Amino acid sequence: MFKKIEGFFDGLFNPVDPIPAGVYAYQSTGDSELPYKLHLRVESDGSGILIINASTVLHLNQTAVEYAYYFIDGIKSVDIPALIASRYDVSVGQADRDMKDFLAKVDTLVNSEDLDPVTYLDMDRVAPYSQKISAPYRLDCAITYQVSVKDDPDAAPTDRVDRELSTMEWKQVLQNSYDAGIPHVIFTGGEPTLRDDLPDLIEKCEDLGIVCGLLSDGLKFSNKKYMHMLLEKGLDHIMLLCQPDNKTFWKALKNLMPDDIAVTVHITLTEENQNDLPALIGKLAKQDVTSISLSSTSPKLADALEAASQKVSSLNLRLVWDMPVPYSAFNPVAAELESGEGDAPAGAGKAWLYVEPDGDVLPAQGINKVLGNMLTDPWKKIWKQR
Repeated sequence: MFKKIEGFFDGLFNPVDPIPAGVYAYQSTGDSELPYKLHLRVESDGSGILIINASTVLHLNQTAVEYAYYFIDGIKSVDIPALIASRYDVSVGQADRDMKDFLAKVDTLVNSEDLDPVTYLDMDRVAPYSQKISAPYRLDCAITYQVSVKDDPDAAPTDRVDRELSTMEWKQVLQNSYDAGIPHVIFTGGEPTLRDDLPDLIEKCEDLGIVCGLLSDGLKFSNKKYMHMLLEKGLDHIMLLCQPDNKTFWKALKNLMPDDIAVTVHITLTEENQNDLPALIGKLAKQDVTSISLSSTSPKLADALEAASQKVSSLNLRLVWDMPVPYSAFNPVAAELESGEGDAPAGAGKAWLYVEPDGDVLPAQGINKVLGNMLTDPWKKIWKQR
């Protein structure tokens, strides 16, 4: 899938033409102080994404794409400003300042720990999900609809799924995702840690250079040996379902927070817990949690959800809104969609797709329109059906 860059400077393109669409790869040389890998996906409109060390997806505008492209192509940094100035109505001095700013930001990301898996550069940012793209930025893979012992087994939509893909089949799905240019996979469920092959699937993502996340009740992370095994296989970020009355949840959180991994905690707002949320969010902040995800079981809780969001903001925590929630005791996303009172997230079917345990692809969790099967159908056919 990754292309060798050649022939770009052969005079085939006008100065206004964007970088050729495709995916390009770079690996640092052996004498680098800190080894790193870059993957650049360029869209037809010239915008793109840069995947850093298979752990961070950086969204780029057209100009930033060009800086990344030239860097990956091995062009010396002293020569890049002149190339940019020749293609755009900017001075060499301005292009040089922009290049240094861009490379400094990439260097910061290369050398930082516990990063947000998705990042935007703060220059000429376009509206989210407005671009025409060749593939989603993320694939949410429900590798099982098994649920933990205390959860209701009827919570997951097993009536639509009569089997789970095998380890080899899931590895092929990951390969197909890589070939389609999808840079980010999240394993969800059900409870994904109930599959014994989860470490192997994480390792496959690492081998391919795909950013890998996990959505889980996190209870198995109370076992440090298991936790370290997943981290060593290449897990990049995790979202835990908050269970404030469960001591095992707090133990798992305590184990995770000192490690080199980005952690988000998801809280589902209910009529029963809505008054307890401010104190709970404060307690999570004291545990060094910096990222919170919120959803509610009913649109009628909109005011309480807004109050919780304000509490998150007041503590300078990051609010995550576009990740799926694993099927467990209840699935608030599906409940709202099925009631007709909720809207599908703006990125559904665009920025991300959802894969069920049998490989069927949906626009998003809870939107029961089958676009095809990620194991057996050609990618172009699936993407066209959105």
